[in-house]
Amino acid sequence: MEQLLLLLIFLPIVGALVTAFTGNTAKYVALVFALASLAITAFIACEFVPDASTQFMVNLPWIQDLGISFHAGIDGISLITVLLTNVLVPIIILASYQHDYKKPASFFSLILFMQAGLLVVFTAMDAFLFYIGWEAALIPIYFICAIWGGKDRVRINMKFFVYTIAGSLFMLLGIIYLYLQNPAHNFDIQAFYSLHLDNTQQAWIFWSFFIAFAIKMPIFPFHTWQPDTYTEAPTAGTMLLSGIMLKMGIYGVIRWLLPIVPNGVQEWGTTAIVLSIIGIVYASLIAFTQKNAKKLVAYSSIAHVGLISAGIFALNTQGMQGAMIQMLSHGINVIGLFFVLDIIFSRVKTNTISELGGIAKVAPKLAIAFLIIVLGTVALPGTNGFVGEFMLLLGVYQFSFWAVVFAGLTIIFGAVYMFRMYQNIMLGKTNELTIGFEDIRGSEQLVLVIICALVIVIGVYPKPILHLSEASVQLLLEQVNQKLTSVK
Repeated sequence: MEQLLLLLIFLPIVGALVTAFTGNTAKYVALVFALASLAITAFIACEFVPDASTQFMVNLPWIQDLGISFHAGIDGISLITVLLTNVLVPIIILASYQHDYKKPASFFSLILFMQAGLLVVFTAMDAFLFYIGWEAALIPIYFICAIWGGKDRVRINMKFFVYTIAGSLFMLLGIIYLYLQNPAHNFDIQAFYSLHLDNTQQAWIFWSFFIAFAIKMPIFPFHTWQPDTYTEAPTAGTMLLSGIMLKMGIYGVIRWLLPIVPNGVQEWGTTAIVLSIIGIVYASLIAFTQKNAKKLVAYSSIAHVGLISAGIFALNTQGMQGAMIQMLSHGINVIGLFFVLDIIFSRVKTNTISELGGIAKVAPKLAIAFLIIVLGTVALPGTNGFVGEFMLLLGVYQFSFWAVVFAGLTIIFGAVYMFRMYQNIMLGKTNELTIGFEDIRGSEQLVLVIICALVIVIGVYPKPILHLSEASVQLLLEQVNQKLTSVK
């Protein structure tokens, strides 16, 4: 089965190389390769045994003198993120069909290169390989934003690049330190899990990893690059960043931070929860003031990711399982929101909320799809957002009553500003901009049907997804608690 995982990782690279030389047919070639990756992922999910083991393992020598291996595998935690990546990438490519990008071959090739980097991150069992995937995913999105972004893309993209590179360097220092402490002198994840570090060492490692992951998510106060980047990036870039790339930070906390330095998490986890909750309240309040719908959704994303982060650091099953399914749900919802706003912008050349109105009268299909996605975003029972956010709030409640009081504001505030945005854009009277608005058609309609179906299906029947990750989450928490107990 190791060949299957190798195929999963390297197929997007092959696809990227082929797409780079296909000219105007690039979007069709890229979609074929993305769907092939999805088919492999579906087969892996069907063959996956939902226990705590790591399956489809590949462990090949790479740089033997330094103890570096191409060591990758899939367990219940990584399977969720692999599903997230390979479900959303075809949707993002299909959503880009309505645009005529300059140099389309380069554009779609970079998307597939980024997909490969993301898959390396989500399957790596070697810290050096994880770092390579982490950086490899950054390079394509940098060029996507720098070449096809908005007018202020150079300044904003530089800020994004500096933030993420700085965080990556902190993580690299932590990885090198762990390597030096490892008697086996390799980067194997299980060897890192087995290290006995004192409290001071764990505190330093905690911050070296947490800063990198917090920037990627992003968590307050490491979030300032995000709203402008999401707004100025081309829509496909915004979807990649918000739907998948920020999950690298969440996954990193779960896979690498918690099991390696549980004492550091115990000492500083409360601080992480406080920062996450500050981000929820701060981003929600800022969202109320936004006049641009795309920037409003960007701040909304910060609030929702803050709740995921708080649930993880609560260190209980409900919070962790809530984080797993909410990673998937948030990715679906946020790319749906950005896609609707992109459709609106393509018609009327503005996302300024006050300039819109009455679109539901002339585009009822778009209005219905937008409403379903908004309902998922505000966690209406029966939608995908409800399952994850309910479990996250339950997990945070087990940590602290007051923490859940403030963390719950993400749902209350979110409902207010999202419904207000929907009302101002879709309802009311049409104006000279929106009177001739055309309803969705073709690939636009297909994308929104798929997204709305996922919102409803996951909301109504989330059990298969929760079942995939349950055993792996339980094992991870047991490992963390055992290390904490042994120290005591």
